[in-house]
Amino acid sequence: MLALISALLLLHSLPVAPVTVSTTQSKVEVQENSDAVLSCLFKTEKDQNPRIEWKKKDNGISMVYFEGNFTGPFKGRAKIEGATVTLYKVQLKDAGLYRCEVSAAADSVQLGETNVTLKVLVPPHIPFCEIPSSALTGSLVELRCSDQYSIPPAVYTWYKDKKPLSSPRANATYTINRNTGILTFQTVTRADAGQYHCEARNGVGQPKSCVGNHMTIDDLNVTAIIAGIVVLCLVISVCTLGAWYAHRQGYFSRHRGRSFWIPQCHGAAHISSQNLNRTEDIPHAGYGSPPQDTQDFKHTQSFML
Repeated sequence: MLALISALLLLHSLPVAPVTVSTTQSKVEVQENSDAVLSCLFKTEKDQNPRIEWKKKDNGISMVYFEGNFTGPFKGRAKIEGATVTLYKVQLKDAGLYRCEVSAAADSVQLGETNVTLKVLVPPHIPFCEIPSSALTGSLVELRCSDQYSIPPAVYTWYKDKKPLSSPRANATYTINRNTGILTFQTVTRADAGQYHCEARNGVGQPKSCVGNHMTIDDLNVTAIIAGIVVLCLVISVCTLGAWYAHRQGYFSRHRGRSFWIPQCHGAAHISSQNLNRTEDIPHAGYGSPPQDTQDFKHTQSFML
């Protein structure tokens, strides 16, 4: 009996751990539209019915599980067992940092918490490809491939005539950046012509490829370019010579008016063309006969006799 009492006293004197909260997986990665399990395990000192809350840290703090119910966008698409939460068919917007809080009012330490980071993986989409249909020999040509939606970011592989382009050798005419998806020809040659397409992969789901396009390489027609330059120079020279000749001939000078001679009885009066529209400057213009002096009248009479 004495031994039993001593054992009970010893058990009562041992320290009891206050509320503790932990998780079996602090980082959870799941593919989009899959289920995500956010584990939360706790132990209490005395409180047998602690309060459990889940919060999500985004731009601010939003409630996930509060007072025995899921809230907001998680309502109807999640369940809780103990303190572990399962989210159904997670979307990209569900990614973020989650915190499990356990409050034990009867314990000496009343609050414990743990954090779980959820990362939603997105498989590759069909990449967007930029493949020129033609190029000139010796020119710089870039082929681009990009997928802006895959998580983690995709890496890219270029294919020519359905065969993957390997890492360029020392004498290769091209370079490939698998992270940016850019295939660069520093000086493209006729041997680089062919059917090109790009493939994106990120280890999630199946890789995706863009539609291929055929790139032709044309030779630079130097003779035609020189002939065009010569013709252009001739046209400019002819235009310049014509303008100089017209200037020499006075075609570009301005005249204020032309002069006209209007006949009179014994001569002509010199009237400028600017005054032709002013009838008041010419007395009796167009009316009656011009005045005659006495001598003219006498000669007229003699002629009639």
